[in-house]
Amino acid sequence: EAGGAVLGPAAERLFSLSGLFAVYKPKGPTSAGVLNLLKERLLAEAGVQTNENKRSQVLKIGHGGTLDSAAAGVLVVGIGKGTKLLRTMLAGSKKYTAIGMLGKATDTLDATGKVTEEKPYDQVTKGDLENVLQKFTGHIMQVPPLYSALKKDGERLSTLMKRGEAVEAKPARPVRVYSLSLQQFQPPLFTLDVECGGGFYVRSLVSDIGKELSTCATMQELTRTKQGPFTLEEHALHEDKWTIDEIARSLERCTALLPREPPHKKLKTEHPGEAAAICE
Repeated sequence: EAGGAVLGPAAERLFSLSGLFAVYKPKGPTSAGVLNLLKERLLAEAGVQTNENKRSQVLKIGHGGTLDSAAAGVLVVGIGKGTKLLRTMLAGSKKYTAIGMLGKATDTLDATGKVTEEKPYDQVTKGDLENVLQKFTGHIMQVPPLYSALKKDGERLSTLMKRGEAVEAKPARPVRVYSLSLQQFQPPLFTLDVECGGGFYVRSLVSDIGKELSTCATMQELTRTKQGPFTLEEHALHEDKWTIDEIARSLERCTALLPREPPHKKLKTEHPGEAAAICE
């Protein structure tokens, strides 16, 4: 029962869904915004009123691994008991395709920020770029960007920065890059494929590559093509598929992808600062 009302069959079905699935996040909205829209859609389809004063039954839903608003791609979503599995998704590997631009640096390290520096880049060859990538493969140290979802005193660094507060850079931390390759080089643009572990920032990578080449660089576009076992092509549901039926089908397919969990084992993420976002 929800707030004293009897649930219809669609609502019963919605509240019985449990597990992990993936959606496609377009460029523009925040990850939380995408999740809220998904939640609205599902509750509307189930005919559950959310604006009553009585608290209707809570739909437990969350996402693992925030994508910046300017980025697109796979967003893993947990529903019901699946929200408990999101932390494991954060620590797992992720794949991205990123387009970087040589010769310009911005305060946010991506195309949404203010340009802070411009430098010549015509001396950079494809060979230079390929050679530099080797330095960023394996276990490396990385300074996370100032504009990020990491927190200081409970507030996101990006929120503090936008308010004009002085924010100290976080110390470099160990991250892991499983593979890194150059897909295209059309100066000033270069396209990278990256597979990395938890807590890795592709924006920082692009910026660091620029510095290493004695110029500067900023990320123009970012697409997450894989998170854990979920791929953009095979598993990410686009907005037209955000229905109870499609998600139920997807949950069945996706359960098979997940590793069997050892019972009673507390799972630690690599970087505790990045909790999965669960919104009720």
